[in-house]
Amino acid sequence: MVDILDSLFATVCMIISNLIHALHAIIHPDPADLGTRSALLQEYMEEFRPRQLEVKQLKEKFLKALQENNAEEVLQILHCGKLDIDTVLEVDDPNMVLASYKQGYWLPGYKLEKSWAMGIHVCVMYNAVETALVLLQNGAALNQMPNGKTPLHVACEVSNSDCVALLLAYGAKVNSLSLSGHTPLHYCITRESVECAKQLILKGAKVNTAGHNYEEDTPLHTAARFGVPELVPLFLAHGASVNALNGLRETPLMTAAFWAFDSKEQVYSQDHHFVCRLLLDHKADPNLKEEDNKTALHKAAWNCDHVLMQMLLEAGADARAMDINGCAPIQYVLKVTGVRPMAILEVCYQLLLNFNAARIYPSQFHKVLQSCYDYPRVVEILVNSYEHLKPTRKWTAAIPDDCYEVVSAKRHKDFYDSLFAVCTNTPRSLLHLTRCAIRASLRGFCHRGVDQLPLPSTMKKYLLLEPEGILYR
Repeated sequence: MVDILDSLFATVCMIISNLIHALHAIIHPDPADLGTRSALLQEYMEEFRPRQLEVKQLKEKFLKALQENNAEEVLQILHCGKLDIDTVLEVDDPNMVLASYKQGYWLPGYKLEKSWAMGIHVCVMYNAVETALVLLQNGAALNQMPNGKTPLHVACEVSNSDCVALLLAYGAKVNSLSLSGHTPLHYCITRESVECAKQLILKGAKVNTAGHNYEEDTPLHTAARFGVPELVPLFLAHGASVNALNGLRETPLMTAAFWAFDSKEQVYSQDHHFVCRLLLDHKADPNLKEEDNKTALHKAAWNCDHVLMQMLLEAGADARAMDINGCAPIQYVLKVTGVRPMAILEVCYQLLLNFNAARIYPSQFHKVLQSCYDYPRVVEILVNSYEHLKPTRKWTAAIPDDCYEVVSAKRHKDFYDSLFAVCTNTPRSLLHLTRCAIRASLRGFCHRGVDQLPLPSTMKKYLLLEPEGILYR
């Protein structure tokens, strides 16, 4: 027993001694040892550089062959045994076709020019089907994500249905999530990707899977956002929920209504209108509210999209619904009246009032004039919705001088002369009061009810607040 302890003690002492010598050599190195190490390092680097250069050149040659769909060249490079089939390449990717990043992380701009990818990703990106088949036959990995997307995600992103079919045939995971939390079905966002979506669904893609991110959009939300009407009936036919809620509690109908207007180009999208029509035809509820209590009508009103507003109102949207701040759709139109040059504003106001929208409080009517002074037809519609309206001193302050005073411009002098002539302490004409009485009795059915009345078309227009360009008693 004593011998064992002596042996153990001697071993521990030797280990400690070696550690002390090693630390001493690091802190106080011998110049001769430094020279030897430097020479060995230099010799290693001289051997390493040619090999590194050879691998780099081989990767460049491999990447070029993949991009050109040169299957024979790719096979030759693989058979030489110097490059792994799943080697990661650096590929020009300014549009981030290959890349997917987690939300909430800061990403320097310079990283967006290039992405990492394996050979199979490159084939899919460049529609190199023959070369992709060669890689798969030689055992290329199917579901790797060097920069956040699998090859199947990329195939759907570029609407490459041939590659989608090939990848699925070799067992690609149909419901895999990219780094940003999207399935391949979420990347079907164009007309050309409809065939990709069909193949994914036939292989078991889940049409109601919410993205694992902040928005939590379903594929139907994505189709609504990008305005792809061809995808909507496909998803609905395979069980997509027409009133599914995303992370913001928005339905696909709300999403399509918001994105129907391109604020940069100032244009309205007919494709998004078509998407809304399809969703409403499949019983989408126009009165569901998102987290701020806005409905689809609020979003259409914010865009001053009269086509969509009429569609929603005829489908039963509540013109009096209020958001979390107590604003109805008519207030939304009022807020953006001056910044929607492509909108037909008078139609927006006319529609809302004919579908029983609450009018602006008479004491606050000066705010209407502040927003709409350059749109006399809008002011005319709003004034005619009241039985009687009494002006205040704030009215004159709300209207710029060049709209009605005798100055050089006089843009709308005749109209504003008629406005102040009609809005006095005296009641308006019996004809106007009759119009108001009929509208009040019809309430929210004014738009449809007036059309059924046995009256001349001119009288129907009068009841529906059709503007004439001037106000009459």
